[in-house]
Amino acid sequence: MTKTTNDQKNSAQRATDDQVHDVVVVGAGAAGLNAALLLGRARRKVVVIDAGEPRNAPASHMHGFLSRDGLPPTALLDLGRAEIAHYGIPVVRGRVEQIDHGYDIRMVGGVVLKARRVLVATGLRDELPDIPGVRERWGKDLLHCPYCHAYEVRDQPLAVLGTHPGAVHQALLLRQWSDDVVFFPHTLAPTAEERERLEARGLRIAEGRIKRLVVDDDRLRGIELTDGRAVPRAAAFLFPRPVPHDALLTHLGCDKDANGWVATDRTGRTSVPGVWAAGNVIDPRAQVVAAAGMGSTAAFAINTDLLDEDVDHAVEQRRATTTAGRCGAQARPGAEAPLDPAGRG
Repeated sequence: MTKTTNDQKNSAQRATDDQVHDVVVVGAGAAGLNAALLLGRARRKVVVIDAGEPRNAPASHMHGFLSRDGLPPTALLDLGRAEIAHYGIPVVRGRVEQIDHGYDIRMVGGVVLKARRVLVATGLRDELPDIPGVRERWGKDLLHCPYCHAYEVRDQPLAVLGTHPGAVHQALLLRQWSDDVVFFPHTLAPTAEERERLEARGLRIAEGRIKRLVVDDDRLRGIELTDGRAVPRAAAFLFPRPVPHDALLTHLGCDKDANGWVATDRTGRTSVPGVWAAGNVIDPRAQVVAAAGMGSTAAFAINTDLLDEDVDHAVEQRRATTTAGRCGAQARPGAEAPLDPAGRG
């Protein structure tokens, strides 16, 4: 369990301010921050909770985000926090332990924030294979998404590690960036059709189990197999197993799809009323720019949902006031009682 410092606890306590927030956003990545930005501009009371564990922290740069291509991931988050601060939205550093129906957001350390709506944008973690060198090179010259990183290693000798069923497609795709791509089946057993496709695409296949990544002078030099062979490579790709940080949603009873991921509609609305989800916690394929868009879409839907509730409440109040006024008029002292049909008072 993550400890909460006194400063973090005090910050969270100040954010409660004994008020009910319109929206509590759990997660301060691209999805959560962009949602907060839109909601802040809609003049909603919003607070963002940041556990400080972004998925792309190991990467030095991010790509494919218009106007932000090549920006360090941490720089994007810094810009996002500064932008939402302009609209008076606090970012509380800490971890949410549980969300209760109602909605009480219980943080590690005992602080409880109250919300009318909740957006969970807690992302996922990449589960890496147990191969020596993998964790050390992850995000450096051991990469995941070709669209995010392949251009930076274009025309170099590349490797694709067969640690996930998606590795064959990944290898076929990488051929667009280099004519020297070697596929290492490792624990996979490619079908005859897959082998034919790989070979037709111009990829070589290095049979055998991978022993380790060969690293020298803080650079990947090659892939060593258990039979002693070493294949020189400048960079490698693998498809990690994505594990969503969805325990908060699971606790609330949100429905999941056939693949075990929390199911939402097109706006990010879950099966639990008042709860939305956005970003990698529901979609492992979402790049940073896509996650930001999902946060924006969820924000519009959440604000509309709150608006409907606000209007319904205003109508109820108006009706109650009108009814009370009529009752008061009928009960005024000294008002004449109507005559009965016989003319008696």
